[in-house]
Parts: sequence; structure tokens; C-alpha cells
Amino acid sequence: MNSTDNLPTSSRVFISADHGLAVIYFLQSDVVPTLLNAGVEVVLLTDEALKEAITQRFGAPGLTVESLRLREANDYYRQVSHEVQWWLYFLRRVGCSRRINVAATQGYIHQVSTEEGWKRRALLPLAKAFIALMRRSRRARQMVVNLQTLHTPPLYTDLFERYRPHLVVASTPGWRLDRYVLRQAAARGIPTAAVIVGWDNPSSYCLSGAPVQWITCWSEIQKRELVLGSDWPPERVNVGGIPSYDGYFRKQWLMPRDEYFALHGLDPQRKLISYAASFVSFHPGYENVAALARLVAADALAAPSQLLIRLHPNHFMDNHLYVGERERIRQLARETPHVHVVEPVPLGGSLGYYSGEDMPEKTSMMAYSDVFTTVYSTMVVETAIHDRPVVSVCIDTPGGWNWPRKVNLPFSQIGNWPTHQRFRQAGAGRVAVNEAELRDLLNLYLQHPETDAENRRKFIADECTFTDGSAGRRTGEYLLSLLDRHSSKVE
Repeated sequence: MNSTDNLPTSSRVFISADHGLAVIYFLQSDVVPTLLNAGVEVVLLTDEALKEAITQRFGAPGLTVESLRLREANDYYRQVSHEVQWWLYFLRRVGCSRRINVAATQGYIHQVSTEEGWKRRALLPLAKAFIALMRRSRRARQMVVNLQTLHTPPLYTDLFERYRPHLVVASTPGWRLDRYVLRQAAARGIPTAAVIVGWDNPSSYCLSGAPVQWITCWSEIQKRELVLGSDWPPERVNVGGIPSYDGYFRKQWLMPRDEYFALHGLDPQRKLISYAASFVSFHPGYENVAALARLVAADALAAPSQLLIRLHPNHFMDNHLYVGERERIRQLARETPHVHVVEPVPLGGSLGYYSGEDMPEKTSMMAYSDVFTTVYSTMVVETAIHDRPVVSVCIDTPGGWNWPRKVNLPFSQIGNWPTHQRFRQAGAGRVAVNEAELRDLLNLYLQHPETDAENRRKFIADECTFTDGSAGRRTGEYLLSLLDRHSSKVE
């Protein structure tokens, strides 16, 4: 008997995609097609502004696109017991068990203690005492998770009554505004599930923001984080790989090299050094970019090279510091030979610049880089899939952003964050903390690109699990199995 034999007639699933990465995960992989091919009706909930575009691009029999009502959800969060909701959000985000590496959550506590207003900072010592208890007590963690359900607005009542879904799936276990649709589903007795779309998510966002029964993640590493850090029962955690990366393994998005180089005015005779901006919110990255530009422009590397800089989505936020760095980078590219800039493509609506629209751009940038550089970005994983050398450039800026009430977390101090630590310990790439080290590492990889190749392959196997492009199908089949469980209980 296959996974679809026991499905109830006209099984229906709600899928919440409130982030650009979630759109890629569900729609630019085999996840949704696997459900549709099994005869399941899928109602995709996403940004109102994207309904028409998503329907036009991904429309298929059995797929309906509805608004996730993000504006209404934001209004509820801001207008109804806002301070209570904010503190519950904060506590569950940083209150995971000390059985896992909590360095990333400590970084968020540091950000809050620096950037929030005086009233919240005044309460922070009390909150830290309770967080210390949460790190040791499962009962305290569960109390925070349970208290969140007190805020369950009826935002989706008409959708639940119109479609009567058999399962509600979200791209997080209630870490974002998807918490409200998950809470309402749970209150109505509808099974709930979540998927992990981000590499660092289980170690950075911690406890569930809603009652969620099942979850699927990338790897046994993430499963351990969910079980040990956030109290997930191991039998309710599935390891399904990362569907968003199936296209990388299949090379389905890769542009021809000459076409890609022509797109950006790159010199096919020069080596390509690429840099993907990262961690803009915590520390300026301009010194990293400037050091790379100097080395390229001065022909100070082992071979004539050029630099392609990919701006971060945060560079397009309404923040004068991030915008200022974006403009400095653009100016640097205009004034420096062999330096180019590529910008992420906006998805539209409130989902911003985390978009699947430029997957051919990202794929080709990584695949054709002779050396890829960043600051521990998730793209170290993506680039390792393409078997290209990786350097994490961590050159600190004295004083950081040097702006009142703006967090400063030097790059040199984040190497112990869970995903960063795994990258370093795996030997999947190298780390440079000054320009001299950066030059030496670039030269090492330019002259010996095979260096660390075996470590990269093991790193990918450990982090992604399935490297044959099957994660989307496997994840879709897992969701079908949850429908099967539900139908068996109903019968």
C-alpha cells in the first residue's frame, strides 16, 4: 500500500508561506507537486500582494492561493496586549534548553539589551533570570509555549469554514506571524505541522509559537537541536533534507558561464571572487568588501581576478545605516576596476528581497566563483554544494556601526554560533580576520582549488542529508503520511 491509499476523498492542506524562502521551499521544489499529484488540494496562504503573481506562475489544478492577512495579523500583534505578546515572543525565542549551543540566542539578547527602549531594558534583568530558569527547566519552557495560545485571534475563521483543511503546514512552528493561523488550527482540532526552511532556524528561534504536532527538518543535526533544545518528541521530528536546494543538486538553474559573465560585464579571462553580504544587522560589512576590492584592484592575488558583490536583503530595509553601506558599496564598484555589484531581486509585497526570482543568478554566481566569500552566511552551505572554495571574511570595523542604541557584534566574535561553529569544525572552508589572512587564503584556493573538497562533501552530506535532489519529494511524501494518520484516526 502506498502513502496515498488511505487518504480521505478531497484531502485538503493549508500551507503558510509568509517568507520568500518559504515560497522557494514549497513552490520551487517538488513539495507541492507531490501533494497535488496525490490528489490533495493545496490552499497556499501568502502575502495578499503576491496572490495573482503566484497563481500565474505556479497555478495548477488543485492549487488555490489565499491571503495570509499579514496586515491584520500585524495589527493584532501591535494593538492587542502588545507588550505581553512581545515578551512571550522574546522569551520563547531565547529560552531554549542549555543542552544545545545557545550562542546565537545570546546574540539576540545582546541586541535587545542594546536597541530596545528603556522600559524593556529595565525589565531585562528579570527576564534574564527567567531565561536562566527556562534553560534548565522543561516545565518553564512549556509554560511559555502554552501562554502564547491566549492570543489566538479569529483571523482565518472564514477560510477554515470554507475549505475545512485536514492539515495546516507552516514554514516555521509559529516563529513568525504564521503563529496565528497555527494557533487557530490547533484550537479547532486540526492537525498542524511545520517545516524548517533556514539552516540556523532551530538554534536561533527555539520554542514553538503555536501548538504544532509534527515537524520536518534538514538533518540529524537539526533534529538534535529540536529535540534537545526545544523539547520536540523525537518520533515527531522527520529528517527530510532541504527541498529548496534540490535545484542546486540537479543543476536546473545554472546559466551558461559566458552568458552569466556577459550579464555582469565580467572578464572571462580573470578569476572570479564573489562576496555575499551577511550579518548586516549586527555589524557593518564594508571593511570586508573594501579589503577584497583592494586586493583585486591591485592585482595582489596569485592570478588576475575580479570581485562580484551580492548585496544583502537588509541593505534594502528602511534603515539609514544599511542604506548608507549599500550606497558606499555601489560607489566603490563605480570607482574601482574589476569590482561589480549584483542586487537581490524583490519578491514583492511584504516578503521583501528573499526571493526565488533570482535562483539562476545565485546558482551561477556560486558555481562560477573561483573563491566564494561571505560572513558565515547560509550561502556557505549552498556554495559547498557547488564544490567551490569558501572563505568567511570576518574583518571587524572599530566601533561597529558607531550609532547610539545600535548593537555592535564584531564578526570575530560570532564564530562560536552553532552553524558557524559547524562550518569551522567541518573544515568546509577557512576564516580570515584581517586583510593579510584574506590574501593568503584567496591565493591558497586560487592555486589549489581542490583544497578542502573532501571536507566540503562531508559537510553537505551532514547538513543536507539528501544530495540527490529528492528532498522535495520526500518532504511531500512525509506530509502525505500525516494526512494518512489523520484519516486513519477519523475512520
